Order: sequence, then C-alpha cells, then structure tokens
Amino acid sequence: MGKLISFRLALAVPQLILVALVVFLMTYLVPGSPAAAILGTSANPERVAAVEAQLGLDQPFFTRLFTWFGSAIQGDLGNSYAVGRPVTDMLLERMPATLSLVFGGLVVAVLIGLTLGLLGGTRPGSTTDRVTTTITAITVAIPEFWLGIILLLVFSVQLGWVPVLAYTPIEVDPLRWAQGLILPSIALGVGSAALIARSMRTSMAETLSARWVDTLTATGMSRRRVIFRYGLKNALIPVLASTGLTVSILIGASFVVGQVFAFPGIGDLMLRSVIGKDFPVVQGGVLMIAVLVIVVNLVLDICYGLLNPKARPE
Repeated sequence: MGKLISFRLALAVPQLILVALVVFLMTYLVPGSPAAAILGTSANPERVAAVEAQLGLDQPFFTRLFTWFGSAIQGDLGNSYAVGRPVTDMLLERMPATLSLVFGGLVVAVLIGLTLGLLGGTRPGSTTDRVTTTITAITVAIPEFWLGIILLLVFSVQLGWVPVLAYTPIEVDPLRWAQGLILPSIALGVGSAALIARSMRTSMAETLSARWVDTLTATGMSRRRVIFRYGLKNALIPVLASTGLTVSILIGASFVVGQVFAFPGIGDLMLRSVIGKDFPVVQGGVLMIAVLVIVVNLVLDICYGLLNPKARPE
C-alpha cells in the first residue's frame, strides 16, 4: 500500500505543474490589462503603466512564470490585485464553505446512487430495473441551478422550512450548518447520483451473474446475505472510479449551486476575480482545486487498493 501512495503522489507532481502552467498561460492571453480593471474609470495610459510596473505585469512572460512558480512551491500564491491580501488566506477562508457543499452533494449522490444501483442491479431486466434506469435518466438531465432555484422557492420562500441564506459556519452553529446544507446538497447531488447508480447497477449485475454466486446460493445461503456480505464488496470496486469522477463534477457544479444559495465559497471568489481580472486569485484557486481533486482521488485509489489487492503496484 505504501508503494501505491508513493506512486500516486509522484504522479501528482507533474499534474499540478501542468495545471499551473495551463492556467498561467490562459490568464496571460486574456485581453485587457488587470491594471485597467483596478483603476476603473480613472484609467489612463500613464496610470495603467504605473500600476503594471508596480504589480510586475510589465515583465516578460517567462520571468513572471518562473517567479510565480518559485513562490508557489514555497506556498506563496501571491497577493490579490484588487484587495492586496494574500491569495492563500483568501482561499482558505472560503474553503470550508466549498468543502461543506461538496461533501453534502457527495453524500446525497452516494446514497441515491447506491440505492438505485442496488435496486436495479439485483433485479436486472425487471420492472424495478426499468424504473430506476428511467429515474437516473431524468435526474441527469435536470440542471443543478434550476433544481436549486425550485427547491429554494418551495422549501425556503413558500414553506419556510429551511433558511434562505444557506451557509452558517459549523463552528458558529452546527445545527444551522446542517440545515443549510440540505437543499444545496440535494440540488448538487441528485444529478451526480445517476453516474454512480449506473455504474453500481452494471457492476452488481455482473457480480451476481458470476459462478461463485451460484455456488454460495447452492449451499443454502440467503440471497440477501450473498448480496450484502459478498456481492457488494466486489461490486464497489468499479464504482470507486465513478465516485472519483463524481467528485470532480461536484466541485465544478458547486460553483453554480453556490451562487443560487449564496454560499461564500471559492466559486463566488473566483467568479468575481475573473470578472475583475484578479489573476493571482484565479491561478491560486485553480491550483488549490486541482490539489483537492488529486487528494480525493488518492483516497479513492487507496480504498480501491484495499478492496482489490491486484490493483496495488508490485
């Protein structure tokens, strides 16, 4: 298992370098000057040039690139052009809200996906299987922001069951934190549940059609015990790959859902930064999200290795 972790960590280094390089290049190619966006209506060529010199934007591309990489390796993502604060501090302040939303969406996606996948996979070709397949086809077609708006209007505005402003820090009030996550998590996780459900359905159907299942059944073991004690463990192996992809989708979709429910997360910060050409925040945000995705996939790879010893490197 140690070799698996070392291999994944070694693979993460070039991934992060590539992501950082692509993001830096894209922000460099964006038309317009961040200095002009900072100055606003008071911008003129002389003042723009002065601000660019102050921020180091007048330096050659490779000089800026190597300077930023050297600072990023030391954990310094630079300062925001707009407010002058360290980018790392700004991102870490908003990370709990984003992680809360992604965690809630993942819980909903896993619960719904595994349930629908088990119902369909244990009865392939039955009416239950067709119903669950239809449900997953409908949920994957529903936009997260539209579902979020409908849930907000019905359960917050009309019925008043949950607060309109969803996010409350967990250290302030854990109960309101949990209540505020209900609707955003449902809006975020329902669509992603379809991916897990389809993977679980296919994997469970293949697992239960294996010969060793017939052998266990012939010994008198109940079907419920075969499914939950032996079949489920084997069926979960390919589902972990779908879960890793689901997390990546949830992180991206959380930016949109966070806007609907006024979540003060990284998505809101990056949206404002893109509009204001605050490129250090954009670059740092993308890099931090890449780190988050790599960490999640590392955890899933470890779980995959625990369930399937053949996947461990020799």
